[in-house]
Amino acid sequence: MAGADRGRHRRMAGCRAGSQRRSIMTITRPIARAAVLDGYATFTLPDGTATRLIAEDDSDIRRTVIQRAQQLAAELGHDIELVTTGTLGSTHLLIGTEGSVSQLKIEDTIESIEEPSPLHRAADTLRQSPIFDTVPASRQRTRTTPEPPGPRVAAGPTQHADASTQPDPPQPDPPQPEAPQRRRPSFIVTETAPPVEANGWRRALGMKPTPHEEQMAAAQRIVSSHWPEIKRISVVNGKGGVGKTTTVACLAATFARFGGGGVLAWDNNPTRGTLGWRTEAAAHNATIQDMLEHSDRLLEPGMPLSTIAGYVHHQTEDRYDVLRSNPEMLAIRQQIANAEFDKLVEVTNRNYRLVVFDSGNDESAERWLRMVDHSHQLVIPTSAAPESAESATLLLEALEQRSEYSAWLAQNAVIVVTDGERNARTQTIAAEFREAGYRTEVVPFDPELKSGPLRFGRLGKMTQEAWIRVAAEAARVF
Repeated sequence: MAGADRGRHRRMAGCRAGSQRRSIMTITRPIARAAVLDGYATFTLPDGTATRLIAEDDSDIRRTVIQRAQQLAAELGHDIELVTTGTLGSTHLLIGTEGSVSQLKIEDTIESIEEPSPLHRAADTLRQSPIFDTVPASRQRTRTTPEPPGPRVAAGPTQHADASTQPDPPQPDPPQPEAPQRRRPSFIVTETAPPVEANGWRRALGMKPTPHEEQMAAAQRIVSSHWPEIKRISVVNGKGGVGKTTTVACLAATFARFGGGGVLAWDNNPTRGTLGWRTEAAAHNATIQDMLEHSDRLLEPGMPLSTIAGYVHHQTEDRYDVLRSNPEMLAIRQQIANAEFDKLVEVTNRNYRLVVFDSGNDESAERWLRMVDHSHQLVIPTSAAPESAESATLLLEALEQRSEYSAWLAQNAVIVVTDGERNARTQTIAAEFREAGYRTEVVPFDPELKSGPLRFGRLGKMTQEAWIRVAAEAARVF
């Protein structure tokens, strides 16, 4: 009996172990991904939701990514795989629920079964069994395979082999004709960018485009592009009256007109932001405070994306939306903390592909700094006045010292010198910024930029082309 019990226990233990092996080896782990660029990263959850991670206190961004993955594994209660790419290298890690981190090999990421299941065993049996041998002889058919063409040896009398009889040497296989080499024809023509054509009379006469026309066509193609993730541009300068609001509206209109909708101009100015005064109003008076109050509702999974129209003001001519501040409310009542700003960013992530921030003048405000951390590009407008240009330079220097990511933004910023008063120093100031290594564009004088509603279609041709060049320069880092 003792021996029988021991045998039974061994069989039961073996069954349990086999069951455990199968359950462990057949689990598919969730996969998180991180695209890392120096001081920040885009962290994509297994469900496809993407968030932005910033390295805090000059720490290594890779450590921030690992900590977020450990937090995700603990939240899911399940081991996860982390795949990273970017400028700091690529890796494939296994993150345990208890926080462990280990390198994954290729074979570890492939779902396998240590012990074949009954279904696999049945399939193997079918593949290996001689099924034709089981057919009754009465139902078997004899099929003769024709010999390949070639010379044959005439059959002679049967001879018995002995020591003096040598077998005929084996006949070589007849030469096989080579298969004809054919090129597979393709009937689908890949569509590329349309050819650049001349304008006006030159086009009617069949003349080639000028270098200027080719440059503008290339800039328009950049502005018309779409990107696989949302992009954000901050228009910043600590001095007032340098054209920040004008730049925001013209950039948003340029991207929306040439690249389609999904563009938002966000007034992030807590002190009398005037973006709403210079753009078209919707049938409601909603501001950023209203969106913040209902942000949880706007983030509900079943909420239609069109609901956002009740909180932004659509520009019917220029095809972008405006998220207004309230210029009639005191700044102390419009303060937005970091967590609240992040919640608004989540809302806009669901509805837009590009956001252009109007920053205001308070560079120490919490919402101003958070805006920079969420940005992918900086555009710094300045007038031809020396004070405005000096303010832009001081801001760039301060950002370079703030953090590694802010320094990257400053180094890749686009300077826009606006000739608001036909100032003779416009080109001189632009040249000085270029000599300092900054990408710089000049916007010529245009009375439509001075005051009143901002409409891209009302600008002069030279002014429109200037804003297209500005937008293209800003998008080159996307």
